[in-house]
Amino acid sequence: MNVERGSPKLWMDRKNPRLSIALIALAILSLALDASAAQDPTHVTRPRRVEAPSAQTSSEQAGRSQQPAGPEQNPPQRPTQQGEPVGEDEVVRIETDLTNVLFSVRDKNRRFVTTLQRDDIRVYEDDIPQEIFTFERQTERPLSLAILIDTSLSQELTLPVEKMAARAFVRSVMRPDKDEVAVISFTGDATLEQGLTSNVERIQRAIDRVSLSVPAGYVGGGMTVPGTPPISGHTTEGTTAIWDAIWVTCDEVLAQTSDRTRRAIILLSDGQDTSSRYKIQQAIDQAIKTETSIYVIGIGDLYNFGIDEKALRKLAENTGGRAFFPHDERELHAAFAQIQEELRSQYLVAYSPTNKRRDGSYRRVRIEIVNPELRKQKLQLSYRQGYFAKSDAPQSKKNGATP
Repeated sequence: MNVERGSPKLWMDRKNPRLSIALIALAILSLALDASAAQDPTHVTRPRRVEAPSAQTSSEQAGRSQQPAGPEQNPPQRPTQQGEPVGEDEVVRIETDLTNVLFSVRDKNRRFVTTLQRDDIRVYEDDIPQEIFTFERQTERPLSLAILIDTSLSQELTLPVEKMAARAFVRSVMRPDKDEVAVISFTGDATLEQGLTSNVERIQRAIDRVSLSVPAGYVGGGMTVPGTPPISGHTTEGTTAIWDAIWVTCDEVLAQTSDRTRRAIILLSDGQDTSSRYKIQQAIDQAIKTETSIYVIGIGDLYNFGIDEKALRKLAENTGGRAFFPHDERELHAAFAQIQEELRSQYLVAYSPTNKRRDGSYRRVRIEIVNPELRKQKLQLSYRQGYFAKSDAPQSKKNGATP
C-alpha cells in the first residue's frame, strides 16, 4: 500500500486505466523520437566553413534545399563563377598562356609619347590580328634590372666614368619598394658582384667593387709584355665573353623573378666578343625566352680596340631595347637618362594567342598604330619582334640551349 501511494503513476493507473495506457504510449513514442534525433546526423551542430561568396540566386539556393539530404557519390565539379576563388593550377595556366609585350613610343623629336589608348593600336602575331586583354600606360610593374659591366682591357680608359654614371642611374631609377638590381662584371667569365636586391647601398658598393681585369704582363696603354706567366696559372689575355655573360644573366638571374616583373639588362661594353661559347643569336634567343630587354651602351677604347656597333644594335633591336654610343661623359649620362625615361614610359599589352599550339616555335609580333591622326605623326615604336611559344615537350637541357 505504501508503495502504491508513493508512486503517482500507479495511483493514476488505478484511477483511469485508459488514460494511463495513452500516457504510457505517448511517453514511449517521445523516447523513441528523442533517440532517433540523437542518431540523425542532420541534427548535429558542426563548425561552419567560411567560403568566398558565390554568385548564386535565391531560387537556386531554394531548389538545392528541397533536394533530399544524404552523401553524394562522386559529386559533380562546380563550374567556376565570378566572385569565387580560382584554383591555383588554373591561375598559372591562364597567366602562362598570355603573351606580354612591352613597348615604347617616340615622336619625330624623339620625345616619348605616353597618351596612347587601347584602340589606337593593333597587335599581330604572324600577321594575324590578336585580341588585347590588357593595356597599361606607363606601367608601374616592378623592374628587375641587371647591370653588366665589361672589365676587359678595352675598358681601361672608360671604366671609372661608367661606374660613376651607373651609380647615378641606380639612385634615380630605383624604387626601393618595387624594383631590384643585380650587378655583374665580366671578361672571359661572369662574376655576380651583387644578386638582385632593392638595397641601394649594396648595389652602390657592388659597383664600387668592379675593377679592371688586367692580363699578365700588362704595362699600361694597351700594351702587354709577351711571355709573362699569369699568377692564376691560366691566361686571361684577350678574353671577353659578352654573349656568355648575357646568356647566364638571363638564365640564372632574371629568369628566377616573378612573371609580373619587367626584366632588363644594361650592357656596358664595346661589343668585341672574343671567347664566348654561345653565339650572339643564342644570347638573343635566351633574352627573348626570358622576356628580357637589352639596353646597350657601346663604350670602350676607340683607338686601340674599336666598337662593334653592328653586333650591339642587333642585340638591342631584337630584344626590344635600344643602343647608345656615347663619345664623352656627357653623352654617357644622357644615355642613362634616356634609358631611365623609357623604363618609366613603357606600355604593356597582353593577349592570348589565337595559335594555341604549345610547340616552342618562334612567333613574330607586330604592333601598328591604327589611329589615323596618330599615323600622320609617324611615331616610332620599340618592342621585341617576337617570342618563343611555350612547349610541352621535354627538353634535355634547361631552356633547350646548347653552346
